[in-house]
Amino acid sequence: MTGMRFVWVVLVLWCIPAAAQPPATEPPAAELTVEVEPPALTLDVGGTVRLAATVRDPSGAVVEDAVVVFYSRARRSVSVTRSGTVEAYRPGEFTLVALVPADPDDRSRRPAGMARVEVPVTVPQPPVERVRFTGIPARFYVGTHPRLGVEVVDTSGARRHDVDIEYSSGEPAIAEIDPYGSLLLHQPGSVTLSVAAGQATDAITIEVEQNPVASLALQATAETVRTGDVVVFTAVARDARGLPVRSVPVEFSVAGQTAPEILAAGAAAMVTGEGRFVAERSGTFTVVATAGRHAARRTVSVRRRDVGREVELIGRAPVRDRRTSDLWVWEGTDGRDYAITGTWGSDGSSYIWDVTDPSDIRKLREIQVDARTVNDVKVSEEGDIAVISREGASDRKNGIVILGVANPREGVPVLAEYTEALTGGVHNVFISEGHVFALSAGRRYEVINIEDPTEPRRVGQFEIDTLGHSIHDVWVSEGVAFSSNWSDGVVAVDVGGGGRGGTPERPVELGRYTYPSGWNHAAFPYTSPSTGKRYLFAGDEAFPYAGLSRGRGGTPIIAAGWIHVIDWSDWERPREVARYQVPEAGSHNLWVENDTLYVGYYNGGLRVVDVSGELLGDLYAQGREIARFLPFDPEAFTANAPFVWGAQPFKGHIFFTDWNSGLWAVRLLPKTGPGRVIGEPQ
Repeated sequence: MTGMRFVWVVLVLWCIPAAAQPPATEPPAAELTVEVEPPALTLDVGGTVRLAATVRDPSGAVVEDAVVVFYSRARRSVSVTRSGTVEAYRPGEFTLVALVPADPDDRSRRPAGMARVEVPVTVPQPPVERVRFTGIPARFYVGTHPRLGVEVVDTSGARRHDVDIEYSSGEPAIAEIDPYGSLLLHQPGSVTLSVAAGQATDAITIEVEQNPVASLALQATAETVRTGDVVVFTAVARDARGLPVRSVPVEFSVAGQTAPEILAAGAAAMVTGEGRFVAERSGTFTVVATAGRHAARRTVSVRRRDVGREVELIGRAPVRDRRTSDLWVWEGTDGRDYAITGTWGSDGSSYIWDVTDPSDIRKLREIQVDARTVNDVKVSEEGDIAVISREGASDRKNGIVILGVANPREGVPVLAEYTEALTGGVHNVFISEGHVFALSAGRRYEVINIEDPTEPRRVGQFEIDTLGHSIHDVWVSEGVAFSSNWSDGVVAVDVGGGGRGGTPERPVELGRYTYPSGWNHAAFPYTSPSTGKRYLFAGDEAFPYAGLSRGRGGTPIIAAGWIHVIDWSDWERPREVARYQVPEAGSHNLWVENDTLYVGYYNGGLRVVDVSGELLGDLYAQGREIARFLPFDPEAFTANAPFVWGAQPFKGHIFFTDWNSGLWAVRLLPKTGPGRVIGEPQ
């Protein structure tokens, strides 16, 4: 068709999600106009359509040689390709932008434009494909109130939580079921229960039995605890002969009074359906267990946790002329301590620092590679090999660079560069047992053998298969790789230690966990020494409040998101059990060591959190925060705008990088008395 031009797309993956960023400031469209056909789209999940763009001059004539760039403001929900094909991944309302760039050679994802037009995209929710009852009890007794779970799945394979569900009972005189799936069992007999979601239905037939319970007692693992400590309550039902009655549904509730000096305490305590109790405020609380007409209660006394400590600034290495990204601290083979840091959106530089004396950090080396961003830096277990990632290379090959860092004081040679299969910019990497796990094109990770670091070779890869999938990070621990995949959540893969026969050459998936926000950005695995539970700390990243400030100065950025604590003791049944969420701030990279969580909490600064024992509920509200430090710097890239990237504990100090101001070193002061308290008075 004369005058029609198919569009091309420039995609660069940043650490900060593009969906949260506003368009770059552009000059007003004075002469050219852009027309897109079709001008608006409605696509089903998985649907595709090809767009075409026409550029016209002020007289209305078609500009034949005009370049048009398309980009998506929510590329993980709706994408566009170089040839102008749009593909829908997730339901919602989205926007594509067609742009005539002021500089056709500008390959940034959002170049300044001479003319632009927006294309609205509507992706409706897919229809429900199936619904089924879940969590069905083994026995049903008169007078009890068991609750039935329901799973709803749509035609795209997604589990749905926004669908109206209708329940019904074939014999209400035997069993009633309320709009939330809770049963009220009146008398013995057989009854069919049904559930409907859209056009999908399911039904089960249950047998209601006479209730044999004659007494109910309640046991507790502790009677005096701190806020955040978990108490397990166990209800023991017995029949008239004194024998235990199995499979009796028990309902738990909690009531009580907070300490009198706490005003307007809010939700002070919680108890789960399994009888796990935890308190956010000090006070006296009573847990009540009921089974039919029988009830039992126990009281627990809760004192405040009192773990707060002060933070002392030890030293720093300012970087104020560019953004600072990741860090890694290690002991060299010469016995001295070193740190490597990357830079973001600059000239491909990374720095090697001598941090043997954290109060006198000294820059030893500056390594520059062909890149705009060195987003990630990692050092091998032996402390002799470093790998840095590359994004924005002039030849677009990107890939990774392998450095010799055994003794940085004598030199940091480039041992090798590796680019095969590493397209679209390498955003994150990890080193484990002679292998590098490197992200490729934001879609998968490649496994590269570096047992001979001068001759790296690709030996394996892993990629999930969901529609529109993407990946942001990977972390390997004890032979298990945990990848963070935005809307697809965290995926655990056996690469040698998961017990499923996986190897770096042949990764085997162990399980995955997703959560509704789709913000899954980073993950850190940790096995609790006191409980034996295998936890996965999954961090969010989102920017719903303000966009990305690229240039020097600008408006400080406010992030969102929190740390999801997942109990992954069973690979096939991960459960989210707790969270650490700082109001009005958002998480980034994290580290867990010796029952302590260290989080770079962006505009919330450095956060240090007690994660000892069993974890349940809101860790922030429970007073588990040990310390916080906000690195204000009036001479920073953006003045007095803390934006902490990530932290690493090392030999009694905490090193962290700040996006605006460089490398910092602090330490926790010994606890000498009552600490700082969150949510309660001193």
